[in-house]
Amino acid sequence: MSLVTTHVLDTAAGKPAAGIAVRFERVDGTGGTPIAEGVTDDDGRVRDLGPDTLEPGVYRLVFDTGAYLGPEAFFPDVTIAFRIADGSSHHHVPVLLSPFAYSTYRGS
Repeated sequence: MSLVTTHVLDTAAGKPAAGIAVRFERVDGTGGTPIAEGVTDDDGRVRDLGPDTLEPGVYRLVFDTGAYLGPEAFFPDVTIAFRIADGSSHHHVPVLLSPFAYSTYRGS
């Protein structure tokens, strides 16, 4: 299993958000270094976002929510930065998405 996974739920529609492009990056002094890309499946999940171990540091997931929500999307993308302290422990980063709000937390 990938060390980092994600799950997007469309809270307005009450269903998983399928088809959202997700980019996984390591944050560094020059911006972000790409690690992996994926697209949410029919269950709203991206299960394979790169390696099964990572160096401790700050990483981010960038979700192309504009393509999912449409051209008038208030949030054309959602970027979530988080710290990995243990590079061998699984990190699940879910997103609860609606047209005018989103939230996240560290999942299990």
